[in-house]
Amino acid sequence: MLLEKIISISGKPGLYKLVSQLRNGFIIEDVTTKKKVSIGNSSQVSLLDNIAMFTFDKEVPLFEVFENIAKNYDYKEAIHHKATEAELKEFMTASLPNYDTERVYASDIKKLAQWYNILHKAGYITPESFVKAEPETLDGEPATEEVNVEKEAPKKAAPKAEKQAAPKVKATSAAKAAPKSTHRKQG
Repeated sequence: MLLEKIISISGKPGLYKLVSQLRNGFIIEDVTTKKKVSIGNSSQVSLLDNIAMFTFDKEVPLFEVFENIAKNYDYKEAIHHKATEAELKEFMTASLPNYDTERVYASDIKKLAQWYNILHKAGYITPESFVKAEPETLDGEPATEEVNVEKEAPKKAAPKAEKQAAPKVKATSAAKAAPKSTHRKQG
C-alpha cells in the first residue's frame, strides 16, 4: 500500500493523493472522485505514512493498523464511522488489542474507520497491497542481508573562508560641514 502519497487535509473531508508540487502549493487528487485540485502551502496536510496509533508499548504505524483491520474484515468494508462508541471501541480492540485507551479517543477511532473505508472504496485495500517486497539475489532466492553497524565519528564542519574586509571610506570634512537641505525640489 502506498500510504506515502495519501494525505489528509485539515478542514477538508476525505483523503487525497499527492500528485505534484507547485511553487506555492500542491496538486492533489481526491481518492474517491479522482478530481484534481490545487491547495496552498498554508493548508495543514498530514501524510498517512507519518501517522501512528498509540499502544501501551509503542506507536504502531497506520499501515500496520490498516493491515490488521483488513485481515479482521477479510479485506472488506469495516464498521461505519457513525457507529456507537461501544461498537467503535470493540472494533479498535479487535484491530489493535493493546491500544492505549486513554490516549486514543473515540474521534480517532471514527477517523480510522472512515479512512479505512475510503481507501477500501478507492481500491487501495487488497491482499496484494500489504505484501512486503523482499530483495532477491541473482539465483532468485530472497537475499539475506548482513549488516555491520559501526558508529562513525561525527564529521566536523569545514573551516569558513575568511572574508577580506572592505576598506572603510571616511567622509571628508567638507561633506560633514555642508548644511543639509530640508526643502523639497519642485520640478
